[in-house]
Amino acid sequence: MKDINVALASVGGLILLLGLLSRPVDRSWLSAPLVAFLLGVLLSPDGLGWMHPHEWGNTQVMLEEVARLTLGISLMGIALRLPSKFPLTHWRPVLVLLAIAMPAMFLISALLTYWTLGLPWLIAMLVGACICATDPVIASSIVTGGVAKENLPGGFRHLLSTESGANDGLAYPLVLLPILLLTMPMEAAWSEWFAKTWLREVGGGIVIGGLLGWASGRALEWAEARRYLDQPSFLAITLALTILVLGVGKLLGTNSILAVFVAGLAFDQVVGGQERSEEDNVQEAVNLFFTLPVFVLFGLIAPWSEWVALGWNGVLLAVLVLLLRRLPVILLLRPLLPPAREKRISFVMGWFGPIGVSALFYAVLISSRTGHDIAWVVGSLIVFASILAHGVTAAPFAKLYHHKTQDSKVR
Repeated sequence: MKDINVALASVGGLILLLGLLSRPVDRSWLSAPLVAFLLGVLLSPDGLGWMHPHEWGNTQVMLEEVARLTLGISLMGIALRLPSKFPLTHWRPVLVLLAIAMPAMFLISALLTYWTLGLPWLIAMLVGACICATDPVIASSIVTGGVAKENLPGGFRHLLSTESGANDGLAYPLVLLPILLLTMPMEAAWSEWFAKTWLREVGGGIVIGGLLGWASGRALEWAEARRYLDQPSFLAITLALTILVLGVGKLLGTNSILAVFVAGLAFDQVVGGQERSEEDNVQEAVNLFFTLPVFVLFGLIAPWSEWVALGWNGVLLAVLVLLLRRLPVILLLRPLLPPAREKRISFVMGWFGPIGVSALFYAVLISSRTGHDIAWVVGSLIVFASILAHGVTAAPFAKLYHHKTQDSKVR
């Protein structure tokens, strides 16, 4: 009970503090995920020793479920924040990012892991798969808030949000491929990958999410038309929809994370008018209240000794992944990405492809299904590096981009 009360006091105090100081924090080199992670480290046995998460049970299972819930809530917020027609009108650049950029980031990350750590190729693929997706939680902290809205173009912010929302669920087949090749005969693995992973889990997730999102939007319209709602709360309804889709999607054996994003998009196509005015408040509430605990938990269970055991090769891998996993791919694909076609913004988009909660989720999933903890050790190290690098550079880079753009206009 002591640990529970320490957790409640610490997380509640952190959320209150960041809420009161949101403007100066948003404009500084700090980010909310970085502050939350540092709080977890401070409270952990490696810090002040006020909390002992390994006494609670299997910490990786705990992290997997907390990360799944966090991703679901964050993805719903992203779907509601996007202009309702953006994914439809900009489907070509979104398709380029999902069908070309994400597999390229997977292969580059796997090759870097294979080269720096000398792991077997399939194990390196596990690491590459778990870190290939652009994290929606950290990305939201980069593309929302006053600094982002004042300094970065809307098209870029919406494209990064759409990418980070969709590729978390679509990274699942890339994660499953090396898992299946490691645990099954090759022919059976490929058959399972196409038939179950793509058709049932991914396809089923899209169908279930779309149906539940559309039905919930219609139900809301029906209830409002008959005045059955007493002081309707858009936040409560969308949170309930998130939890519903996560539960139903999991029970039916589909990709519940992808289903939530699709449900949010479908819901948003139906619901409009006065409800949309609450969307900014929804996202701010999500960012402050629901996404910080997972970073505190990550700080509590971060495997420092395993990171140290990787030596300088681990540091080299983290640096190379941050520099080479995404930036060269975006620069090469720049002509196919109209919202990021301008050279300066393409550099910004190439740098800000954060690795975060989705990588933690897939890392512990890989560990539980294969017994190989290396994906957790290496993946979590790169998540730490991304939280640090992208958190520190988000506001300064956005301001630098704006400053350079204004200078070029004056000339």
